[in-house]
Amino acid sequence: MADAGTLIGVVRILPNTVPSGSVVGDPDFEEQLPKQAVAEAGMGRAVAQANSTAFFAHERAVAEASPFGVAVLGKSPQLPVGLAQAALPDRPEPISSSMQPPSSPADQLVKLSGLNGSVHARWDKQAGPCVSPIADARYSMGSASAVNALPEGLSLGGLLDGGKPTENGTGSLLHVPDTAQAHSGVELVDVPGQVGKAVQASSDLQLAGVRLFADTPQEIRVDVVGAPRLTATATGDPATSTVDYEAPVLRVSRGGEELGVLDAANPALDVPVPGLDQRVLDAGVLRLSVGELKQDVVGTEVRAAARLFDLQVLRGHAVGLPTSLVQASFGEQIVRAGAPGGGVDCTTAPAPAAAAPAATHPQAVQPLALTSSGYYAVPLFWTGAGLLLLGSIIVAALPRRRT
Repeated sequence: MADAGTLIGVVRILPNTVPSGSVVGDPDFEEQLPKQAVAEAGMGRAVAQANSTAFFAHERAVAEASPFGVAVLGKSPQLPVGLAQAALPDRPEPISSSMQPPSSPADQLVKLSGLNGSVHARWDKQAGPCVSPIADARYSMGSASAVNALPEGLSLGGLLDGGKPTENGTGSLLHVPDTAQAHSGVELVDVPGQVGKAVQASSDLQLAGVRLFADTPQEIRVDVVGAPRLTATATGDPATSTVDYEAPVLRVSRGGEELGVLDAANPALDVPVPGLDQRVLDAGVLRLSVGELKQDVVGTEVRAAARLFDLQVLRGHAVGLPTSLVQASFGEQIVRAGAPGGGVDCTTAPAPAAAAPAATHPQAVQPLALTSSGYYAVPLFWTGAGLLLLGSIIVAALPRRRT
């Protein structure tokens, strides 16, 4: 069992302000739930999953890639964009496509261009997960701009003009000018000194940098040195299962002058924006912080999550709000992997059975689960329909008694 998820970025307007609902309906319980944002938009999602114990056979391997997702007041509508592939049956080739979403009012929050996705899910009927890869999902975008308009009076001294999003990011709070890619994968790998294979879930992110207030005198560059990679490898033994994270270094500059470096030793940086009325706004209008790595081991399952960096805009206690106006997170990565004791045995994968001689009696075949591919659903449907039709004919043919 394994899954990996990679998200290029997510923007939240007024985070932690909307109470969460619950199917329980208990107000006391709902107050304990974390609050959500007024609006949020994610961009660049790639998910790969594998589960040998899935209830439905086609859920044993799943790969998904989608350009974005939107939620308003905690409600997330299903968007008709994205790619998905599932196995069984085994999929020998991936599918790929461009995924340019149509223009909509959501462009004021997030505007994407140059979108492409690829998904591949495999699971062999005989060899099971002993294929490569088991699940693989990729998503790339040519450019992106986010927070293209804010309510009147919160335009940061005119830096956000609230106009139509442009290709160079003018008038937007955040702009990703270069190609960014999210990649998630699940596969089996060899382990030194162990016959069984380990289950590995990996998340890769390629993001050259982000521009704040692009194409203005106050433009701030956040350059990413190195590509972050998060990997969870489950061998079936908690002592040898591992989590590896390649953390990049972030360099923050304005007008060619370096303002600071973000890394494990320097996890946060406040960046003032000159020219704004500091009586109204915080002295540190922008706060950048490195997302920390979290990991744990539960039985033979290993889990980990990491985030490239967070950006808070207009920390709200100076303007009477309990939270920041805008919070953007980049490079959210989650991996999880679990393996049986000794790893996955691919040395005894059964070969396709040969046809039995005519003179011999075939061995009894164990029936598959009813949910695998609907083997019994069609016969049962027509049997039931036939019995219903026969009953109708009998009732119609019998004479009716008068009272």
